[in-house]
Amino acid sequence: MGRDPLPLGELEQIILLAVLQCGDDAYGVTVQEELARHTTRRVASGAIYMTLDRLEKKGFLTSRLSEPTAERGGRAKRCYKVTKPALVSLKHSRLALISLWDGLELAD
Repeated sequence: MGRDPLPLGELEQIILLAVLQCGDDAYGVTVQEELARHTTRRVASGAIYMTLDRLEKKGFLTSRLSEPTAERGGRAKRCYKVTKPALVSLKHSRLALISLWDGLELAD
């Protein structure tokens, strides 16, 4: 019997989903742009980088340094990729939310 997936906070969920949306080009700036594109929530870049770091420490992300680029003054980007345990936790969170919403009708 397997362990239950680790729970995810709301910010962790939306950042993981933004990393998935970004594909191979997921780094702090693109994650922030993806969040702006899909949500009305403003997330400070510091909060994004702290959450990316926390998710990597939890094993939900892996990272690598890109090749240095001229537009970044010769600096590399830290690019992120979602791991299988993160996908399991995201799916578990999604199912829990769907179950909780089932049968609810909220008044306008």
